[in-house]
Amino acid sequence: MKILPRLLTIDLPSRQSAFLWGPRKTGKSTYLKSKFPDSVVFDFLQTDLFVEFSKRPALLRERLLAMDKAILRKPIILDEVQKVPQILDEVHGLIESKGWKFILCGSSARKLKRGQANLLGGRAWRYEMFPLITPEIDTSDLLRALNHGLIPDHYLQANAHKSLRAYVQDYLKEEVFAEGLTRNIPAFSRFFDAMGYSHGEMTNFSNIARDCGVDSKTVKEYYQILVDTLMGTLLPPFRRRQNRQVITKASKFYLFDVGVAGNIIKRRVREERGEAFGKAFEHFILMELTAHRSYHDLEHPIQFWRTSTGLEVDFILGDGEIAIEVKGTNRVDSRELRPLLTFIDEFHPRQAIIVCNEPVERVTGSILIKPWRVFLEELWGGMIIR
Repeated sequence: MKILPRLLTIDLPSRQSAFLWGPRKTGKSTYLKSKFPDSVVFDFLQTDLFVEFSKRPALLRERLLAMDKAILRKPIILDEVQKVPQILDEVHGLIESKGWKFILCGSSARKLKRGQANLLGGRAWRYEMFPLITPEIDTSDLLRALNHGLIPDHYLQANAHKSLRAYVQDYLKEEVFAEGLTRNIPAFSRFFDAMGYSHGEMTNFSNIARDCGVDSKTVKEYYQILVDTLMGTLLPPFRRRQNRQVITKASKFYLFDVGVAGNIIKRRVREERGEAFGKAFEHFILMELTAHRSYHDLEHPIQFWRTSTGLEVDFILGDGEIAIEVKGTNRVDSRELRPLLTFIDEFHPRQAIIVCNEPVERVTGSILIKPWRVFLEELWGGMIIR
């Protein structure tokens, strides 16, 4: 299968190690093999290796000490490291005593944290691999990206439907169960289905709890499991200052990939218009914003803003610096400007942008209306937020 170039850059100085996290199949292992072709790799998806090192983590030290010193100048890669959490004590010792560099790759740090594993006390930088982004793909076929999603294998396949279904059934649910992150498997399965109905909307824990037959506290824990395993993100409401008209409690939840979300909610986007397109398009833009923040080592929050009267701005970057509304239309109507205009009057953002499917960029009052390709080129070019 075609290997696509990735924008992520891991450049480690002497004696510096790193964690690389990301959901399964986002391309972490492929990236590391391409970036560090001469590195020693221990892949704990290999059953024999997993069993051996689980029983005797010291095998890592013993095998590395027997290798040529020239090889060990390269980063040593441990893939799916969360499966053998006790091995991190050995890694810690080798970083301290030998000054070797490690890249510790996995799909979730949650199991490590829950097991009180050694997370190296700041000795490893954190990187994250996301699904494909627009600088890595041909952007001429938006519907392909929205329906296939941007997990590399799925995006490249001619018919990704079966692969997406298998990914949801065999990974997203089973991975949580296999890692022992929840004991109530039937309730979590019901939650997973219920979560899809409110995807991209404000979360109502009580309603979902009733559907699942558990309490609200358990539902919050289930959402946190998805966040900690990098399967999704909770988008908090923007609240620079208190206002009775602004809803400030409920967050929105988005899965990490637009194609995975589409499979769960049984969505098929057939044309670049309509409600299904609009929701998928909004999710797609959020994926770009999230990956851009991580790959450029930025720390600004991404939030949304909504009033009790229903006025809403999709994404607020930083402390209200950038307000972004996403519209799945090829012609933005003047009535659709009201939420942004209200936000501008109250918070005075540096930029207020509508990202849409219009063919040509234009300005109306203090609002910039940008075709989505122009917006994303400017985003990745550092012209939106730095």
